[in-house]
Amino acid sequence: MKQRFWKTLTLCFALLLALPAPSWAAGYTQTRYPIVLVHGLFGFDSVGPVDYFYGIAAALRSGGADVYVTQVSAANSTEVRGEQLLLQVKQILAATGASKVNLVGHSHGGPTSRYVASVRPDLVASVTSVGGVNKGSRVADVLIGAVPDVTYGVANAVSGFISFLSGSPTLPQNARAAATSLSTAGTLAFNSRHPQGVPTSACGEGDYQVKGVYYFSWSGAQPYTNALDASDPVLALTALAFNGAKNDGLVSSCSSHLGRVIRDDYALNHLDEVNQLIGITNLFETNPVTIYRQQANRLQGLGL
Repeated sequence: MKQRFWKTLTLCFALLLALPAPSWAAGYTQTRYPIVLVHGLFGFDSVGPVDYFYGIAAALRSGGADVYVTQVSAANSTEVRGEQLLLQVKQILAATGASKVNLVGHSHGGPTSRYVASVRPDLVASVTSVGGVNKGSRVADVLIGAVPDVTYGVANAVSGFISFLSGSPTLPQNARAAATSLSTAGTLAFNSRHPQGVPTSACGEGDYQVKGVYYFSWSGAQPYTNALDASDPVLALTALAFNGAKNDGLVSSCSSHLGRVIRDDYALNHLDEVNQLIGITNLFETNPVTIYRQQANRLQGLGL
């Protein structure tokens, strides 16, 4: 009887060891390579106490990850932003001694990260696209055909002010180039030059790994998620551009697909995906910070 008890106890202990580590466990987000966060259009690293990736970098670091938040032009073409990001990746590698980085890009940060992985795959372990504009945005298509030229001047001024507040006043701004890059035609042209991870079907998955770089994506699909969030009515309005297709308010679910699609139907909108505004998201959906932590743990499991 006693022998059977100890056998059962040993088996239970072995099963517990085989279970994945809980998200609160020490080292849960500790990846082999540094995690580099890349903002989207009109984005920044931080402005005063507010981070673009609100609370996300700190949460990843608390689990053991080495995290860097980059700053590229708030509004410019994917290639210009990509070259700016590449320079910062090289600086991060020089400072840390790491050989590669894990890029995580939101919105326009997705294609920006893809550019770096395409031109220097030897420096990139993985690309995770969050609400990424990988096959264009109907909102960009509508705006290009509707807004007067003076609007681009205003957008450039706003972008410059954002970069000034975040400590990078010399970054060049070009809102027209940004809009073109984010349009359907612009992304198709970009994809022809940098096709890695992009699905060949309308709404499928892309290659999981290309030239040693792993590709992932996830996105939300609910433009209006919290009545207390002042940005939600705006995203509910822009969502009308998609004519009923599943979207997060600025990017369709199908356009967000890249490589391995983790999910494209979180009940989150485009700003919720980076835990904005200031952490006000859908109370009935997985917290965005948790999704980033889970992805870091996924990278850890792959030895990245």
